Amino acid sequence: MAELLTLEQEAKQLAKQLFDDDSQKCARFTSRLLDICSKVQGKDILLIHNPGGWGTTHLENLLQWERSIVEGVSATIENLGYNWFLMQYFRTNKGWHAIMGDIREQYRFFASKANIMAAELGFITQHFVTLQVVMIGVSQGAAFNNAVSQYLGVHDRVFSIELGIPFPYKSKRVLTEKTLVLDSNGLMPDALMEWDVPTIVKTYVSAPFRWLKHRLQGKRVKFTYCINLPGHDYNWDYPEVQRQTEEFLNLRFGVKNNTEVEA
Repeated sequence: MAELLTLEQEAKQLAKQLFDDDSQKCARFTSRLLDICSKVQGKDILLIHNPGGWGTTHLENLLQWERSIVEGVSATIENLGYNWFLMQYFRTNKGWHAIMGDIREQYRFFASKANIMAAELGFITQHFVTLQVVMIGVSQGAAFNNAVSQYLGVHDRVFSIELGIPFPYKSKRVLTEKTLVLDSNGLMPDALMEWDVPTIVKTYVSAPFRWLKHRLQGKRVKFTYCINLPGHDYNWDYPEVQRQTEEFLNLRFGVKNNTEVEA
């Protein structure tokens, strides 16, 4: 019990450093951090999915190809013999006010939000000294991953899988041996990655018509699902996507060595 209280006190102290006297933000941050700590006990790897777009989409509502990446990474980690816990990190709240705030964050390469997540990961890995972390992100989620990694600096146990980072962030990203970057799905160029302006404009102009077509057919489809940029999908079934990701995970972790002798 004393150890738990110490952990809570440290979490509260970190929250105060990040949010000053904003009691609500401090309370939410502390509660979230302690919840994560309780769930990673006894785990080898913490998998963190940073959704693309505004970073608000729950796993069950993701586009099929983005969900397939999360499931593929999870399955690979399990096949290597590690036990893991998967969580999602939501960058933005619902509503236009939150989205406008996120636009400013994206323009600043997620400066404040990435710093907060980096602080969380620093806290967690400090208290769980054998735990390793794998961040998974596509599109804006990939850019956010990279921003978090930069705040963390050199960290032996935090890895990042980044797929389809949008072109505006390309010059800002930093790559290390702990980063897997895929700028193509292996089948066709990524229009957003290559900054193919005519294709991007054509896709966004036609998206409302696709959305309206679905609505007329009685299908309730999110507008973002109607923005289908050529090449900007990284399905786990694509040979090059799966190969590179599996090779990265095998190289960084390898098969778990279960050599402990039972008493």
